[in-house]
Amino acid sequence: MLAKRIIPCLDVHAGKVTRGQQFGRAEAGGLTEVGDPVALALRYNEQMADELVFFDITASSEGRRNILDVIERTADQCFMPLTVGGGIRAVDDMRAMLNAGADKISVNSAAVANPDLIRAGSERFGAQCIVLSIDAKRTPAGLWKVFTHGGRKETEWEAEAWAVRGVELGAGEIVLNSINADGMKTGFDIEITRRVSEAVPVPVVASGGAGKIEHFAEVLGAGKADAVLAASVFHYGEMTVPQVREYLKQQGFPTR
Repeated sequence: MLAKRIIPCLDVHAGKVTRGQQFGRAEAGGLTEVGDPVALALRYNEQMADELVFFDITASSEGRRNILDVIERTADQCFMPLTVGGGIRAVDDMRAMLNAGADKISVNSAAVANPDLIRAGSERFGAQCIVLSIDAKRTPAGLWKVFTHGGRKETEWEAEAWAVRGVELGAGEIVLNSINADGMKTGFDIEITRRVSEAVPVPVVASGGAGKIEHFAEVLGAGKADAVLAASVFHYGEMTVPQVREYLKQQGFPTR
């Protein structure tokens, strides 16, 4: 069994880390400011997190300089791999993030609009650098549909099919974000995580819903995820990366 990864996530808006529930929007007052992204990154570096993910939820031309500065300062001081997403619309955007110190690039809405972005990035930088982030929501009809634009726009894709297509195009990893579970702390969405994990031959990172330490083992076991991503429980000190790692070892999951 491959070692399981524990990955804190920083949602960066206007240069600050924020948190919300079910993809709450800044303009609607749905986000709470948590703190400075570099300071939080240093905390997770000290806790020996396996990786760190930055999502630039400003994702605008004026916000781009903010996230590049954050990545540069973090890469100078931290030694864990960094993944960056948000507003990546072209290979040049990927190159800028990688040059700033990112190790992997996460694509989401732009990849749905232009799937060839995945292929272009994979061919230029390698599949190991390209992460397809999927925002999935269970609809009243019981379908797990892919949403874009911060969870505001439903697409024609179902989550499993889009994951398969993304890997065919060259994505080397999937981050599966459950909009239903995001920030609710009621547990990861096991069903869709398992379905996507079984559908693709690349690692799947489960995201959305961590509230108790048991939730991490549940999604790695029943959900067959390869890694777990969480935000609030780490940011607010409800648990630490070492605590989760030790718990997972006790449950029989190898960690790094």
